Amino acid sequence: MSIRITTKARRGMVAMTIAAGLALGAAGCGSGGDDKKPEASPSASKSNGSDPSAQEGQTGEILAELKGPNGLLLQITSVARDSGGFITVSGDLKSDGDKTLAIPAQLSGNETEIIRNGRSFGGATLVDSKGKKRYYVLRDTDGRPLTTTGISSIKSGETIPVFMQFPAPPTDTADVSLQLPMFAPADITIAG
Repeated sequence: MSIRITTKARRGMVAMTIAAGLALGAAGCGSGGDDKKPEASPSASKSNGSDPSAQEGQTGEILAELKGPNGLLLQITSVARDSGGFITVSGDLKSDGDKTLAIPAQLSGNETEIIRNGRSFGGATLVDSKGKKRYYVLRDTDGRPLTTTGISSIKSGETIPVFMQFPAPPTDTADVSLQLPMFAPADITIAG
């Protein structure tokens, strides 16, 4: 009986995550008329179909860049506060290297529960210097991180859309630092 309940809980969490991603995408798409932003469309069409739909709300403007090892680059394009009490950080992982790179396992972090669930961006944190707090990636009821998962390598010149969700700092906190293992940290501003 408990297996059936666990399966239903997993399905519910996946459905909730997808719904949240679609809501963020819809909110980003409904923000106005026909502004000149054709640059955002080509980069979205280069991604593969299995990536999270939370990327649809991106504007294409680069808010911050985190430089990693061997030519890896994480460009942050969206940092949004949700009314549900979390922050979604979205961006593009790029490879400026000249060959296919293995994604460092350190990006998953060092917590046993997250590592058990495969490759992810579970090692990411948001640091609120003003409030002197560190926020870790959210997890579902099975301990899986609410981030892009399953990326083991990236080809030279490839761009992969990624996202990470964190608990929201207090509403008066707008400026935080995004930290990711093996990457230089970057200051970002929370929208909303």
